[in-house]
Amino acid sequence: MDKKPPTNDVKTGQTTENAFAPRSAAGQRLDSVVAALYPDYSRSRLQLWINDGFLTVDGKLRRPKDKLVGGEKLALTLPQEQLVDIGGDFQIDNAENVRAEHLNIEVIHSDVHFYVINKPAGLVMHPAPGNRNGTLMNGLLHLDPALSAIPRAGIVHRLDKDTSGVCVVARSLKAHLSFVRQLQSRKMGRQYLAVVAGQPQDSGEIVEPIGRHPRDRKRMAVVAGGKPALTRFEVEHRFDGGAVLAVELSSGRTHQIRVHMTHLGHPLLGDPVYQQKTVSQKSREWLARTWPSWNRQALHAQHLQLIHPETAEPCSFKQAPPTDMQNLIDALPPLVTSDYE
Repeated sequence: MDKKPPTNDVKTGQTTENAFAPRSAAGQRLDSVVAALYPDYSRSRLQLWINDGFLTVDGKLRRPKDKLVGGEKLALTLPQEQLVDIGGDFQIDNAENVRAEHLNIEVIHSDVHFYVINKPAGLVMHPAPGNRNGTLMNGLLHLDPALSAIPRAGIVHRLDKDTSGVCVVARSLKAHLSFVRQLQSRKMGRQYLAVVAGQPQDSGEIVEPIGRHPRDRKRMAVVAGGKPALTRFEVEHRFDGGAVLAVELSSGRTHQIRVHMTHLGHPLLGDPVYQQKTVSQKSREWLARTWPSWNRQALHAQHLQLIHPETAEPCSFKQAPPTDMQNLIDALPPLVTSDYE
């Protein structure tokens, strides 16, 4: 499926993403084809945008259920308020307008279909207003200029700025579509290492919807009417005041692990957004004593499992935590009591 990079109109504040329906789309519903071409957005949201007139087919308005013949030009034109509403922190995904920069990107796997990157903490995935340079996308376009033809320069899933670890980058449209579908069908496995405050149960499952915080639009929260989200965790090691967890995602909501663990009463160590608003004074004092210089969420993407887009073979990639996080774990105090809030 051929999708063109979006264009941005500064005067109107609109972003247009053009795409062409493949010939294989003949006889398929418009909303089904659009969901595959625009994987950043949910099918239900795309259906609303089609009904609201934000998407045209060969310049004409159509209904979500209308059938395509294949080869049509699709144009999704969104006002910026729509983009802000879906993301809160509007990101620039137009690789064509992103400057390539030389960055020290650690590639732990490379073939003609995809890269697997070990992202360091502190590296932003995508450019955004006020932060247009020095991102992973900038570095990827220098590493492989051909990625400018792939949506979001091949980036399939996002890690928060201060989360380290493995992420996959597609090198072809076929690989990109395969990985998006694997994420949607939960066939792509993602396991994280997290250090949390307090003593959670040995293992658990958090099934709570996540959406924008009702009062602080920069934060996410467990809210009624949010998107379904499922997080599984298992305690790997307990220490005095907290625990080291292996966490698996079955969905990919913004800040999901951070929000779900905070909701459970066990926020991530050092989380600058969620910890201070939810941790008791006793736990904050413990955090300050334990690691006063730690100033990011203790979260590392340590294991990625996927299906190879060409061979259909299962692939597994692991990455040990970076030195700073390993030093943090090594310095955690032995378990003395679980009497922490």
